[in-house]
Amino acid sequence: MFKVVQASRLYEQIVQQIEESILKGALKPGDQLPAERELAEQFGVSRTAVREAVNALREKGLVEAYSGRGTFVTDGTSQAIRQSLDLMIKIGQPDGSTHLAELRAILEPEIAALAATRAEEQYVTTMRDAVAVMDRARQDPDAYIEADLDFHLALAEAAANPLILSLIDSIVGLLREQRMRIFKVDGGPERGQFHHKRILEAIEQRNAEKAREAMRAHLQQVRQDSQAYSADEHSTLSKPVT
Repeated sequence: MFKVVQASRLYEQIVQQIEESILKGALKPGDQLPAERELAEQFGVSRTAVREAVNALREKGLVEAYSGRGTFVTDGTSQAIRQSLDLMIKIGQPDGSTHLAELRAILEPEIAALAATRAEEQYVTTMRDAVAVMDRARQDPDAYIEADLDFHLALAEAAANPLILSLIDSIVGLLREQRMRIFKVDGGPERGQFHHKRILEAIEQRNAEKAREAMRAHLQQVRQDSQAYSADEHSTLSKPVT
């Protein structure tokens, strides 16, 4: 599929070949790229060069990498949407966290309900795996947060609607920041896991209403833990320096 590259700046040629494959339609939105080791063998380069190329493609908004699942071709819109949303939250939007909570409350209960009726087994397996990783990673915030994101992205994929997946993918950066805050709240990860398991159970039972209600309860917990983090941070900042 790809040609062996020979010039000094190897990763740029890898980017060019993959980009051309996407533009010509040989690689389509949703297609998964081969694993890093396989790409390195196809191009005849080191895995480091492949890694640099994938990072460059992500910056261009052409691919997205998901922990534990691989790298997938995007439709090019998620990056632009993500950048706009990030700016809205970070620049001149003091109620950004509230806006994110409201958006999630509108979208995610219905996503969970759709997933309960449409989920293919591969997505249910991804959700189970993500829950198992979170169970093992209570003391590892990075691993826990990535597995948490994987869980919610698998739900979006399970809804079998590319527009939904694009919307959720576009706020992944914001969701990661929110989860990093919640992880620092005492008991936050444990409360999150309780709700993740309830959502997963509803998906496994193909019970749309139960999935919807379980997600609503989870989002309420997220909002409460976010408020607890903000109150904690405000208290710390307002303490007089001695």
